[in-house]
Formats: sequence, structure tokens, C-alpha cells
Amino acid sequence: QVQLVESGGGLVQPGGSLRLSCAASGFTFSRLAMNWYRQAPGKERELVAAIAWDDSTNYADSVKGRFTISRDNAKNTVYLQMNSLKPEDTAMYYCKANLLPYWGQGTQVTVSS
Repeated sequence: QVQLVESGGGLVQPGGSLRLSCAASGFTFSRLAMNWYRQAPGKERELVAAIAWDDSTNYADSVKGRFTISRDNAKNTVYLQMNSLKPEDTAMYYCKANLLPYWGQGTQVTVSS
């Protein structure tokens, strides 16, 4: 049974940082690319960052230079380090394994003064 459990969200001031975690189980984590998505109210879900099995990464233009995705295959966990946060980063953040149709419950990130 595939499970994805996101954590680490919260309320942060503009310019602040957060580190999201996603604990995965039920599949061979090290073999799949992992992705972070976000969805703001009234907007479509968008891909924020991706990390392949070989640790190569890709980012949405809106977060390049501010967000860093990483993975720990020993812990079956993918991370998203978010720095220099902006109000427009406010959204529910989800992780997803590439090629698998499962989503976690998400973790809310709110950037506000």
C-alpha cells in the first residue's frame, strides 16, 4: 500500500524559510523520481520541483534559486527546503512519486506578515 506523508508546513513571514518532508512507503523509493507540487486556492496544482533516481533535479521558474529538493533513500524521504519565501508561495504542498497515481494529504504553507 503506497503512503505519502507530508509534514513541515506552517505560517512564516516573507523572507523566511521552511523545510518540508515527505515520508514514503509501499514502493521502491530509490527507483522512482519524486516530485513536489503545490496548489493555491482557486488555482491548478503545479509542479514545483522534481528529483530523479540519480539525484538530478528540476525546478519551476518561480522557485529556482530559492527552493532545493533532495532525497534520502535510506529513509525513503524527500525534502523541499524553501528559502526567501514570498506570499505567492502560499499553497498546499504535496509530494508524489513519478508514475504512481497516489497523493498524500499535503501540508499547508502560508507566507504572511
